[in-house]
Amino acid sequence: MQEKEGAFVAGRGQTRVLADSDLASIEPLEVIMKRRLYKHILPLATTAVCGSLLGLGLHFPVYGQVKPRDTVILKGAPMGGVKFEHKLHVERAASKCETCHHPSKPEKPAKAAQQTCTDCHTKPVQAGMKTALQAAFHNSTAQSGTCIDCHKQENAKGKKAPSRCADCHKKDNV
Repeated sequence: MQEKEGAFVAGRGQTRVLADSDLASIEPLEVIMKRRLYKHILPLATTAVCGSLLGLGLHFPVYGQVKPRDTVILKGAPMGGVKFEHKLHVERAASKCETCHHPSKPEKPAKAAQQTCTDCHTKPVQAGMKTALQAAFHNSTAQSGTCIDCHKQENAKGKKAPSRCADCHKKDNV
């Protein structure tokens, strides 16, 4: 067997000896790895990082938006305050804020993305507003309105939602 100068190249069941002139056309391993990095690994890593950042955006409030309290006591009703479980309502509404929060009206533009009902609906009614505080939740007989209509719908589906005055209004909610 005759020994030749150069490098051995192995691949697909074949081994052959290359001449020194052939070595110039072979890319160094470093160049091959960089090409793979830029072609395959870097785009995957970029996608993973961007996806993670977008995912985080879904869990944190928008800049300048205040996270609402989990429980709010609505005061001022003669029958007593209402302990409003905001977090529970958000979960049941599948995080669709517009289920309860309507867009602002031209006569009273919003100061934030989601405001509390009492920012606009007050007792007595503010100038330029049509709906007083109580009417923002239910009518004077508590037979219809944002809260009571939803509670009736939930009860019709077999779920338990308070529908009598004393179920929500309690003197000890202060």
